[in-house]
Amino acid sequence: MVSTTAQSRIDFVQSTIHDFSDRSLIDKARIEISRRQIHKLYWFHLKSNQSIKISKLSNVYTSIDRDLNQKTVEYMISVSANVLNFDVQKGFDYLLKKSALAWEEKVWRDFPIEIKSIDFTDQLALNFARYHLHIMVPKHDGRMSIAAKGLSGEGYKGHTAWDTDIFMLPYFTMTYPEIARKLLTYRYLGLSGAHKKAALNHYQGAQYRWESAWPSNGEVAPVWGAADIVTGKPTKIWSGFIEQHISSDVAFGVKQYIDATSDLRFAKFEGYEMIFDTAKFWVSRLEYNAVKDRYEINNVVGPDEYKEHVNNNAFTNYSAAWNISTAIKVYEKIKQQDSKSFDRLNKKLGLDKTYRQWKEKLPKLYLPKANKDKILPQDDSYLSKKILDLTPYLKDDAVGTLFHDYNLDQVNNMQITKQADVILLFCLFENIFSLGIQEASWDYYLPKTMHDSSLSLSTHVVLAVDLGRNSEAYQLFQKAKNIDLGPYMNSSNDGIHAASLGGIWNSVVEGFGGLRVIDGKLRIEPHLPKEWDSLDYRINWHGARLQISETKEDFTVTFLNSNHLNQIVEFMSKGQKYQVKAKGSLRIKL
Repeated sequence: MVSTTAQSRIDFVQSTIHDFSDRSLIDKARIEISRRQIHKLYWFHLKSNQSIKISKLSNVYTSIDRDLNQKTVEYMISVSANVLNFDVQKGFDYLLKKSALAWEEKVWRDFPIEIKSIDFTDQLALNFARYHLHIMVPKHDGRMSIAAKGLSGEGYKGHTAWDTDIFMLPYFTMTYPEIARKLLTYRYLGLSGAHKKAALNHYQGAQYRWESAWPSNGEVAPVWGAADIVTGKPTKIWSGFIEQHISSDVAFGVKQYIDATSDLRFAKFEGYEMIFDTAKFWVSRLEYNAVKDRYEINNVVGPDEYKEHVNNNAFTNYSAAWNISTAIKVYEKIKQQDSKSFDRLNKKLGLDKTYRQWKEKLPKLYLPKANKDKILPQDDSYLSKKILDLTPYLKDDAVGTLFHDYNLDQVNNMQITKQADVILLFCLFENIFSLGIQEASWDYYLPKTMHDSSLSLSTHVVLAVDLGRNSEAYQLFQKAKNIDLGPYMNSSNDGIHAASLGGIWNSVVEGFGGLRVIDGKLRIEPHLPKEWDSLDYRINWHGARLQISETKEDFTVTFLNSNHLNQIVEFMSKGQKYQVKAKGSLRIKL
């Protein structure tokens, strides 16, 4: 089948062959075409105990593929047919063995993760998550990223969101940094689209799009959604207009990658520029409140998408402040240590002028503080809204059932949270908030959180572990792993939940495993649930491959190999600094 996309004019050649073990058993066959589908129907006449083996082999080529010598349709048809014929000659069993060997060498044996649990589905869910993470990441091409539904469905139209940077990128950063760099290159190539969006909104710098497609495109998030159950009119989707924390989310992923890999080439030619450009956006986005002599960020949607047009969303304000603060530190560092890179970026971005704005405005950027009950306000108005008992809705297997009874405007005026918001803030910036604030806020927001986004449960797992609530964390983990594997069969109709699958790895390794990157340093503080006997996994840190074996009594860090001679890896645990040398091992009691 040859087709061309309507807007981007990309040519596709898709070829499929059905191979039969005995074609003489086919009575008849015909092609049928329905909406966006082509079928080949076969009829067989089989005797009792007689069987036929059917193999379906397919390939896809496009005019934007980089490994084609020519981009004409005729050439792609020729290549597609030749490859397909070769595969048919080799046979299904050969291709299956080849695929299995590749998985074993490049994933399962390369960076194994083993959970010894009383529940075998804990390991199953982790394997399922890693499988999907690898099949849906375009590791061959930095012009594309991971879609919110991966390759398994048409939900979100194949668009990329903050799901990649916050929930999936950590897995690749800590295990396959070469793939992580491709995902970040996509964001770098997307600066042109981010500039378009900022300019359209009368801002400066890079305002990343809420939903992204081809890197140079502008915002592609849909404007209208489902019908309002009260008015009957389409609901406007404000995320593409005012959900702006994605700019600092991108910068966060960039900084974590640089911290974990020490990839200075990426930092110099891609990473620092993204940090500067997003901070440039934020400083142009700030609004001065003359009465209170402070800068605010008003009329936004935070991670909780059930709260639209709010002022001073805590996650947005704190992440913007982090973004600007990080840009200041990088500016001062490279100006002193790498004048060549500084001069190039200063000329390109006008850093000297923007630096003065960062230094002037950052101290006056309003950062919400906890109230007398130690609860951090999600935004200026959340704590004053009406409270609704969500128990009936939380018991429902399906998500979004709240909207069978209320419309979004009504939900917007109640203390109802779609997904982790303040909780996510604590996970990403744990050093800013006291344990008391985190505990009080957890108790307050959890009963008000619907988990109507698949991004929510894994975030709660990680913070529950941090708060010493392992039993509760494990219960939440059971729910998180069942989002795509559970008994509710309709949950993945539009495709698997890609960020949730990244969140399973986050729950296991960052949560129970206690592996974090804090202020550029590696920290390991395991807290295994009582259901687990041990957790064993590998990571890549500054080019060194480490094996981390954890039990409830101790953990061992083994330095397997490295790209650098005589390398020493430092890490923190419970406030103590440790070192492990090349080919060495260190056991620490808990």
